[in-house]
Amino acid sequence: QVQLVESGGGLVQAGGSLRLSCAASGSIFSINAMGWFRQAPGKEREFVAVRSWNGGLTSYADSVKGRFTISRDNAKNTVYLQMNSLKAEDTAVYSCAAMMSGGIWSRTGAYDYWGQGTQVTVSS
Repeated sequence: QVQLVESGGGLVQAGGSLRLSCAASGSIFSINAMGWFRQAPGKEREFVAVRSWNGGLTSYADSVKGRFTISRDNAKNTVYLQMNSLKAEDTAVYSCAAMMSGGIWSRTGAYDYWGQGTQVTVSS
């Protein structure tokens, strides 16, 4: 079992920045990768970014590439999503997820555990 707790969401003006955190606990040594997803009202959940738990490989959705950065603090077992140059279309509930085995990083079905989500609202 892995427990994930997100924090850091809020309201920000367009062009601003936010940093989301996802603290992992439990069977963290079995984690393969950690991903961030988001879901806007009336839309399906979509992939944002992913980082391998060990090794540091990363991948980003085209819509956030160059603006968002995913990173990990090994000592704190926490994964971050630094979001810069935020746009109104980034408004969504952001959730982190843990993948325990192999799979396609951008697909929600590949992830085994999910956090509760944190709201990000970008005003234009």
